[in-house]
Amino acid sequence: MTALVIAEHDNASIKPATLNTVAAARACGGEVHVLVAGDNAAAAAAAAARIAGVAKVIHADGASLRDGLAENLAAQVLQLAGGYAHILFPATAGGKNVAPRVAARLDVAQISDITRVDGPDTFERPIYAGNAIATVQSGDAVKVITVRTTGFDAAAATGGEAAVETVPAVADSGKSSLVGRELTRSDRPELAAARIVVSGGRGLGSAEKFQQTMTPLADKLGAAIGASRAAVDSGYAPNDLQVGQTGKIVAPQLYVAVGISGAIQHLAGMKDSKVIVAINKDEEAPIFAVADYGLVGDLFTALPEMVAALD
Repeated sequence: MTALVIAEHDNASIKPATLNTVAAARACGGEVHVLVAGDNAAAAAAAAARIAGVAKVIHADGASLRDGLAENLAAQVLQLAGGYAHILFPATAGGKNVAPRVAARLDVAQISDITRVDGPDTFERPIYAGNAIATVQSGDAVKVITVRTTGFDAAAATGGEAAVETVPAVADSGKSSLVGRELTRSDRPELAAARIVVSGGRGLGSAEKFQQTMTPLADKLGAAIGASRAAVDSGYAPNDLQVGQTGKIVAPQLYVAVGISGAIQHLAGMKDSKVIVAINKDEEAPIFAVADYGLVGDLFTALPEMVAALD
C-alpha cells in the first residue's frame, strides 16, 4: 500500500503545504512517494527527496507542466495512479483545482479537507463550518484526498534520502493556457504559513484605521496581517488577507483577533491556532468562546498600549 503526494512547488523549492501533506500520507501507512511535476524543476525534486519519510520522488519535467495547469497536471497524475492506494493533494487552490479532475476520471469519490487519518480507509474532516467532525470511510480502491494542512504537523524538510525517478511529461492538452500571473510582493510572512497572525475585523471602522492600527502591532510581532470577511467586504483589506471558511485557513502559534466578533465562518479558518488572543469591546462576542486570552475594551486604546509595552 503506497501513497502518492502531489507536490506544490515553484520549480525551485517545495512549498510548505507539501510537508503537511506528506505527514498525512505517512499516517495512511505504507511507503510515501512524491510527484514533482514542472519545468526545469530538478531543484524542487532534489528538495522533495530530502523530506523525511519519503521513499521515492517521481520527477516529471516538461514545458506542458511549467505553469501547473490543472488539465495537464491531472493527466500526469492519472498516468501514475494505477500503482497507488492513496493520492493526496494539499487542500490549497491548486490542489482543489486538480484533485476533482483526478477523482472524476478514476470514478471514485473525493475525500476532501481531511484533518486526521484514523486508518488506511477512514478519515476525519470538518463539516458545518467546523462545528462538527465527520468520520468518512471509503471503499474505493484508490482514495483521492485533499489535506487541510493545518490539521497535520509538517514533515521535516531534511533528513530524507529518497531516490529520484524521472518520467516523461504528458503532452499539452491544449485546453487551457496561462495568460499572466501577478505576484504580490511583501516583506511580511505568507499568511497561510505565518507563525504569528494579527487579524482585524469590521470594528476597525475604515481602511485607513485598519492600516494605521494593525501595521504597528504586526511590525512589532513580525506577524502576517489577516482580516475577517466583514472587513474585506467593507473594503478595509484586500481579499487575499481574508481568514475564514471562504478565505485562508490558518493555524499559527499566535493569532490576535482585533475587532472581530467571531462569526462561525471566521472561526472555521483560525480556531486551530495554538494561542488565540481576542480584543473586542463586546464581552458577549463569540470570539471569546475560543480565545485563550480575551481583553474587553476599546481596541483603539488597547493596541497602542500593547505596541508601547512591546517596545
